[in-house]
Amino acid sequence: MKKTSTSSLSIIILTGLSGSGKSVALNAFEDIGYFCIDNLPTLLIDTFATLNQRTPGTSKIAIGIDIRERRLFDDFPKIISALRKKHNLKIIYLEARDSTLISRFKETRRPHPLGDKDLKKSLHKEAKLLSPIRKEADKIIDTSSLTVHELRKFIIETFGDSSAGEMKIRIMSFGYKYGIPLETDLLFDVRFLPNPYFIKELKPYSGKNPKVRDFVLGQKDTKLFLEKLNPLLDHIIPLYKREGKSYLTIGIGCTGGRHRSPAIAEKIKKSLKKQKHDISISHRDIGVA
Repeated sequence: MKKTSTSSLSIIILTGLSGSGKSVALNAFEDIGYFCIDNLPTLLIDTFATLNQRTPGTSKIAIGIDIRERRLFDDFPKIISALRKKHNLKIIYLEARDSTLISRFKETRRPHPLGDKDLKKSLHKEAKLLSPIRKEADKIIDTSSLTVHELRKFIIETFGDSSAGEMKIRIMSFGYKYGIPLETDLLFDVRFLPNPYFIKELKPYSGKNPKVRDFVLGQKDTKLFLEKLNPLLDHIIPLYKREGKSYLTIGIGCTGGRHRSPAIAEKIKKSLKKQKHDISISHRDIGVA
């Protein structure tokens, strides 16, 4: 269990794989009032935090760390353990699928920081080097399906200050064949429902299409599932809020993430909206072939 202090200074350490969106995320933290610095040596984090704690008006800082700091990775767990005892610290780790990272590097035409000519080999090497940091992360975010605008919006909605104390709820549909999104707090598997993929006239469309939606939601088992799920969410969401949780991510998964889970996710969003919750929704794999 990660220990945290009662320090008035909040520290976000933002790290992760090259190409996963760290620069976009760090800029978003700056937009919501964090004092931000990129590529600060890990050995200087404590000194930097102490100086900021003594500066009037500075209560939130965000620090970007990446593979350029790899010489000090071996000491990272020890340094973080000491920081957690003194400050309110959270580590946010960004990652994405290999195919997404490769595509992003090709678009920007920038070399990987490790400099290997084999980009995929560099990505795997980087992931291995960053594994001690990933193990310490409080939240892991897969940015594979997020545009830069969606990532910025997600950071602002998730970590921005809510003066009204309103908890942000994000519903995400996904496909198990592409991996479970690690940022989910609650996870529901709907692979037990009949799959429109195997119906010729429905296969080409997503779960947001009225024909697919009506097929999925019209099933007896779907109706029974929602009749039990909605009261459960109505019961536990206020409890999460009572415990001070500022954001909650609900994952709805089916095999490919294209038909059943988007339809169910949209229905859940509609139900929660009636309860006047602050809701956002994303469909991670709806466009994956």
